[in-house]
Amino acid sequence: MLLSIALVLVACTPAEPAPPGFVVDDLGRPVNIETVPQRIISLAPANTEILFALGLEEKVVGVTEFCNYPPEALDKEKVGGFSTPDTEKIIALRPDLILATSIHAKEIIPALEERGLTVFALAPRNLDGILENIRVVGKITGKEKEAFELVAQMESRIEAVTGKIKGLERPRVFYITWHDPLWSAGSGTIINELIEEAGGVNIFQDITGHSVVSFETVIMRDPEVIIACTGHGEATGKPFEWAKEEPRLGVTEACKNDRVYQIDADLANRHGPRMLDALEEFAHFIHPEVFNNMGGD
Repeated sequence: MLLSIALVLVACTPAEPAPPGFVVDDLGRPVNIETVPQRIISLAPANTEILFALGLEEKVVGVTEFCNYPPEALDKEKVGGFSTPDTEKIIALRPDLILATSIHAKEIIPALEERGLTVFALAPRNLDGILENIRVVGKITGKEKEAFELVAQMESRIEAVTGKIKGLERPRVFYITWHDPLWSAGSGTIINELIEEAGGVNIFQDITGHSVVSFETVIMRDPEVIIACTGHGEATGKPFEWAKEEPRLGVTEACKNDRVYQIDADLANRHGPRMLDALEEFAHFIHPEVFNNMGGD
């Protein structure tokens, strides 16, 4: 769980214009990609999901141990953990493109580039950034048509949600990233954007990024909807179970009205195509009177 938090806390360098033949990644690095890659390694689950969504599964020769979606990704060669990929194994697989993320910026990317490998980092900070990542991956892999179609579908799904929440009252929403200690998401996070796009008001929109929050502040701000992120390895379900069972939360409108929900961490934390599944679930949780056919607890 803390790894996911650390990832979203990493700031990306503003991009400079790319020289001819180069593409600028989300770390602001011009990357030279001269030919369409044939052997791709993904160092993040979200990257893997983008590659498969674009129909590039046959070209994926390596993924991390945490890349479990789609199910076919489980059959790919494993190159280590998310934050601890095995550089020697990566090199042995002879990739001509490696899709990394911001957590790899300090050590992994320089180590791979020193060995002459091409590394492109994806680190979106909002929904528009996810859509742009899909476009860019489509461009550099020869899947521009597929990327255009996927982005169009995702934009349509976003509009289907945002169009229905116009004029509705916005309930106060408390998102639980973790419960011990108590973490939540504030401004500058995709979680905050999901809450807003789904028609709610984040009770911690005044904090920046993912941070520890005080229980007293939660009670004082009295959330009407509580959404708990679940699925963190062996801790699966714990934040949701805690939110349902914690007696001190009983005074909140959310608990009084049985509006405590759970969302899969893989949906909420992976900045790829399934982020739209998360948005639709948030919409169902926040406005079930409108989105009664989406999501569930």
